[in-house]
This record gives sequence, structure tokens and C-alpha cells, in this order.
Amino acid sequence: MHDIVETQRKFFLTHVTRDVEFRIRALKKLQQTIREWEARIAEALHADLGKSATEGYMCEIGLVLGSLRDTLKHIRKWSRPRRVSASLAHFPSSCRVEADPYGVVLIMSPWNYPVLLCLDPLIAALSAGNCCVVKPSSTTPATSAVLAEMLGSIFPPEYVKVVLGGRENCNALLEEKFDYIFFTGSPSVGHGIMEAAARHLTPVTLELGGKSPCIVDQSANVKVAARRIAFGKILNAGQTCVAPDYLLIHSSRKQEFITEFREAVAEMLGDQPVDNASLTHIINARHFERLMGLMDDASIVVGGRGNAETLRIEPTLLDAVTPDSSSMQQEIFGPLLPMLTWEKWEDVEGFVLSRPRPLASYLFTTDKGTERCFRNNLAFGGGCVNDTIIHLAVHGMPFGGVGNSGMGSYHGKTGFDTFTHYKSILKKGNWLDLPFRYQPYNKLKSSLLRMFLR
Repeated sequence: MHDIVETQRKFFLTHVTRDVEFRIRALKKLQQTIREWEARIAEALHADLGKSATEGYMCEIGLVLGSLRDTLKHIRKWSRPRRVSASLAHFPSSCRVEADPYGVVLIMSPWNYPVLLCLDPLIAALSAGNCCVVKPSSTTPATSAVLAEMLGSIFPPEYVKVVLGGRENCNALLEEKFDYIFFTGSPSVGHGIMEAAARHLTPVTLELGGKSPCIVDQSANVKVAARRIAFGKILNAGQTCVAPDYLLIHSSRKQEFITEFREAVAEMLGDQPVDNASLTHIINARHFERLMGLMDDASIVVGGRGNAETLRIEPTLLDAVTPDSSSMQQEIFGPLLPMLTWEKWEDVEGFVLSRPRPLASYLFTTDKGTERCFRNNLAFGGGCVNDTIIHLAVHGMPFGGVGNSGMGSYHGKTGFDTFTHYKSILKKGNWLDLPFRYQPYNKLKSSLLRMFLR
């Protein structure tokens, strides 16, 4: 691992990656290769997660290509130095801010979206001019192997290097000094990443997760809400960091929502969702058993069936849930949706604000006052009004957590900024050297300083 990092550092110090045209060529090569490898990537996603080709493209390959298209469109503008006006106190001078790459960065990606969450930060890091060590998840071996082969066919290892393997290799990488670390995963692992980074004073971005609330008020279009919430739980079998984690529904709309949710699931997956081959499966048997166990202290009103052989669990709506229920004690990361009711908006705010800040929050309403309270009073990474999940697919909006759900953000220009140090430079002219800043000070100099600096 030490040799990998040092080789990349030597390559970075040749300053080749600072050239914007070099970066553009690299990104275009990646864009072309992803299109050529699309079928192989889709096969790997199906092998690891049972993802259909359509879902694999919609949620991973297509989003990566969209990110590349957006980056290539704007990278020259993002990379230009930006002039800043200097005050009269600094006359004669000019000021500029230059986009400077960090150097050698480590990108650690998770298993739930193994293509998107590996390549999207890689695009941002390369666009900013860095060299990258990429550590994909060992939990999705087929996809990780394809990514390693694909990236290895495009880039030399001194520029982009994929490191495969499990926890031992992760720990070995974290012993090395990187110039930036970008991690996507669980809050529990995020603590360890930050601790390792602190030993080298390495800056980090942590894209974590948490329990994202989904709120339905009395004014909501329940039919539309049920369909869009069901979509958020069906997508990737709920194994999405921004999936609706629990439902807070006004008591007057509860029964209607149950009916509409049941119909929405049947419309998308049929009467036997657990047997539908297009339903993504749970990543492994351990998580399957964990999810099935979360139903034990709740009442199942929709779904509830699982198949241990295929590792599929149908979208499940849970009733008779309390804040102490097992499904409310951890991030679910599966197709289960516990449901709690409320009467007053103040109760919603109190409940959500008493918990760690979530990565996402969702509100279904037609009431502008409720929407205003949602926007202004609740703290969360990002979210939607009258939809779920799709905010993360907008390249121009930052995506990231707050508090327990992470720190830092990326996507589009924000991703370029994440992997960039903005270096400020003032250039002073030599033809005039105003004396009032120099010792010894007197009343005249003091008056001049006050005049220029106030």
C-alpha cells in the first residue's frame, strides 16, 4: 500500500494532472469505456445484487454518465482562476483564487450502489486534478472486479489504482498518508475512518446515513404519496442511504395510505412481489435475517414475506410501531417501512429533532405553511417535497449529510470543490510602497491606517 501511494505521489508531482486538457481526455476516456462496458457492468450488478438491467442503468450507469456529461461541460470554467478585488489598503496589487488539486486521494465506496458511489466521486476527484486510489467494497465482488479491470484498462496505476480485498486492505490503506479521504458507508465505520484520518490530519468527506423520516400530512395526495414512497422502498430493495426509513403519517390518512401502498406495490411488482425477478435482493443472508427479525415486534399490514433462498423481501408496511420498536432503533436499509401517526405538526418537529440529523427527509403536503416549517425548522442533508430519493440525481445540487449523517458534500461543481484546495494569491506591485504600515508608528500613520481599513 505504501508503494502504491508513493508511486502516485511521484506522478502527481510531475504536475501532469494539473493540465485541464489532460483531465478532459481522462474523463472522456472513462465516458467511452463505461459505454463499451455497460453490458458487463450490468451483469456484475445482477450477480451481486440481483439488479435488473433497467434499474442498474437508471440508478448507477446512467447517473455516472450524466455526471461525466455535466463535468465535461463545465470543467474548464470550474478550473479557471477567479479574480478578487483588493481594497485600497493593498494598492497596488491584484488578487486571484486558484483551484489547486489536493494530490493523492483515497475513495472508499460501499456495496449498495457499487458503481455509482465508486465512480461519481472518482469523476469529481479526477476533474479537480488528483491521483486516486479506489477501494471498492468486497461485499460486491463481481462488480468490484469489473471496476478494477475496467479502470485498469484506462488508467495507469500511478494515476488511478483500484485496490481489492477486505478489511485488512482497508486498514492498511488507512495507515498511509493521503491528501484527502472520501468515504461512503455507515456512521459506525465513519468513526473509524475519521479517527484514522486524524492521525495524519487528512481532511475527509463522510457520506453516511441514518434514519430518514417520511412525513405525510392531512393535506397530502395520498395516492401519489403511497406510490412514490413505495418506489423509494422498492428501489434497490430499500438498500439506499436516502431511502424513506420510517413514516410519520397524520392519523386521519393512515387507513387510506395502507390501501394505496398495498395497491402501489401490487401495481409495480404483482401479487407475489417476493417472486418477482426484477426485485433486487438483500445483499447477503446476514442482512436478510436481520431484516426479517425487525418485523417481530410490529404488526405487518402490507407484505412481510421473504424468501431465504433468493434473499428477496417484499416491500413491507409495519403498524403498531413505537419509538422503542426494533425497527426504530437502527437504520433499516431494507424494504421495511415502520409507520407512526401524529396529530399536530409540533409533534412531528419534536420527534424528528430529538433524533440524530438524517441524511434525507421527505414531506408530502399541499399546504404551503407545512412546507415552510419543513424547510425552515428541520435539519437534514437534503430531501424532497412530494417525492422521495430523486433529489440526489440532480447534478447541480450538493449531496451530503449533516451531523451524524455525514460531513461534506459532492455532485457537480460541489464535487469539484470537495477535491480542490482554493489557493489565494496576492501579487503586489514594486513601483509604490506605502510607508504607513511600517514601524515606527505615529499619529499620521495611525490615521491613515484607520482611513483605509475601517
